[in-house]
Amino acid sequence: MSITFRHADQVWSDHPRLAAGALYVTGVDASADVGARVAAYTERARARLAVAGEGEFPEVMAWRRAFSRMGLKPTQYRCASESLLRRLRKEGTLPRIHPVVDLCNAVSAAYAVPVAALDADRITGPLLEVRPARGDERYTPFGGGTEHPVPGEVTFADSAGRAHARRWTHRQSGHSAVGPGTRRVLVVAEAQHDDGARVMPDLVRTLAGELSAHGAEPVASAVLTPAAPEFVFRA
Repeated sequence: MSITFRHADQVWSDHPRLAAGALYVTGVDASADVGARVAAYTERARARLAVAGEGEFPEVMAWRRAFSRMGLKPTQYRCASESLLRRLRKEGTLPRIHPVVDLCNAVSAAYAVPVAALDADRITGPLLEVRPARGDERYTPFGGGTEHPVPGEVTFADSAGRAHARRWTHRQSGHSAVGPGTRRVLVVAEAQHDDGARVMPDLVRTLAGELSAHGAEPVASAVLTPAAPEFVFRA
C-alpha cells in the first residue's frame, strides 16, 4: 500500500519557518554495529554543549517558541532534540535502543533538530498527516495504555485514527516504535529555526548515507515545502 506523509496546510500556515524532510528505508538490520558513527555525532553535539547550553541553541530556541505558540510550557514539554541534548549534557551519553534509532538520535543531537523514526508497518494508510488533533485519536505510551491528544494539539495521525506522537516533536508513540522486528522505517526531521531550510537537505542526505552504510536501503527521500508537501512511500 502507498502511504502519503504530509503536513496539514494549517501547520505550514501556523509555522512558516518549518523545514521538513522525510526518508523511507527498507532492509533494516537490528544487529548493525553503529557504535563508531554514533560516537562521532555524539562528539559533535558534546562540542557544541561545551560552548553553550542546549537552551541557547537557535534550533532549540525556535522549537521553544513554537511550543509556546501552541500553548505549551517549553521547559515542561521539550522537543525531542532538546531532550537528547539535555540528557547528553547531564549524563554524558545518549540512550542505546536500536541501531536505526541510535543513529537518528545521534544525528538529531549533532544537528539539534528533532528526528523521528517510525516502524512503517505500524502506520495505517493511505495518509499519515502532521495536523491538529481532533481529540479522538488513540496514542499508545511506551509504558502501555491509551491516551488521547488534546484537541488542537499537533500530532502525527494516520488513517486509522492512531496518533504516532504527542505534542508534535515532544514524544513518539510506543505503537510505531522501531524494534527488533522492524524492517521498514519512515524517518522524519523537522526544524523551525531560520537556517532550517538550508540545513534540511544536508540532514536528510546524512541520515540516508548513515543508514545505507549500516545495511538499510534508502528507497526514497524528500525535503518538504508548502509547495511540495507530500512524500509517498510504500509500506
